[in-house]
Amino acid sequence: MKLLRLPGLIDSHVHLRDPGSTAKEDLKTGTKAAIAGGFTAVCDMPNNSQPTTTYKRVQQKINLAQKKALCPLYFYLGADQDNSNEFKKSYPLVKGLKIYLNATTGPLLIEKLAVMQKIFKLWPGQKPILVHAEDEKVALVIGLIACFKKKVHFLHISQKTELEMIIKAKKQGLPITCEVTPHHLFMDESWQKKLTGFASMKPSLKNKKDVAFLWDNLKYIDTFGTDHAPHTIKEKKSNNPPFGVPGLETALPLLLTAVNQKKLTIDDIAARFYKNPKKIFDIDQDDNTFIEVDLKKHWTIKNKELFTKCGWSPFDGWNVKGKVIRVFIEGKKVFENNKFY
Repeated sequence: MKLLRLPGLIDSHVHLRDPGSTAKEDLKTGTKAAIAGGFTAVCDMPNNSQPTTTYKRVQQKINLAQKKALCPLYFYLGADQDNSNEFKKSYPLVKGLKIYLNATTGPLLIEKLAVMQKIFKLWPGQKPILVHAEDEKVALVIGLIACFKKKVHFLHISQKTELEMIIKAKKQGLPITCEVTPHHLFMDESWQKKLTGFASMKPSLKNKKDVAFLWDNLKYIDTFGTDHAPHTIKEKKSNNPPFGVPGLETALPLLLTAVNQKKLTIDDIAARFYKNPKKIFDIDQDDNTFIEVDLKKHWTIKNKELFTKCGWSPFDGWNVKGKVIRVFIEGKKVFENNKFY
């Protein structure tokens, strides 16, 4: 069996639910799922049930990570209506600031332009502002970037009109980077009918033309991010399923399958799941942290074989080609053939 060596992947967009909602996931199970998926560093979002909007809560997460995380774990500060006094002291502890401009899981939502302007003005230094911005909110953020010249990373871009605006702004020289998720690349809105609540997510799945536009314009996509957002099976079967799907263990197999299908290259994956997030978020990872994959391994994604605590995937039953065999962190083997060391 000939294995392909890749740098340990970096996922700059996960929701590990700890503290506050550990029935869905926690820092140990979440980083375990990450390693099984080939990720050796992940960045956790701030929209916990008690959102990470203060220096104290960032420090709480860091302390939890030191006790529970199985791989390097980084955090973002969340922006609320008036926590700008937390920016300066929290800045050294985080990889960026997250702003939610559209409703999603958790209580964080910024809707007033004056508040957005204040946030952009007062966020210090060169660490990026990450935005959940859909539809016309993308244009609004681009206007703020032009005004304040802050680095901005657009998360989970899902449709043609959004990416067109970002491409135009990039060509104008604005300091913009953007992300696409595997579920927006490999699923369209037809899966919403098949999976019902298990395909409920923000942004929602889009039509086939939107998906095709993402694939056709990958050169403008800086990072892939799983947006790993686990919820319990009971919640997803309810009449009001929460938004989000897990993705840490399925992202790389899906992309490796696309490599086998000649839809993208190994270099495309390495750029968007390692080189670019490493640079954008200033993540230090040495050459002794790497993964080995069997590019030709055929297998089927199965809920019962996942390590994530939520125990399900929207890709359950999908046949894929390409599998993580071994993971090394700082030269130490931590995972081999579905077993942890």
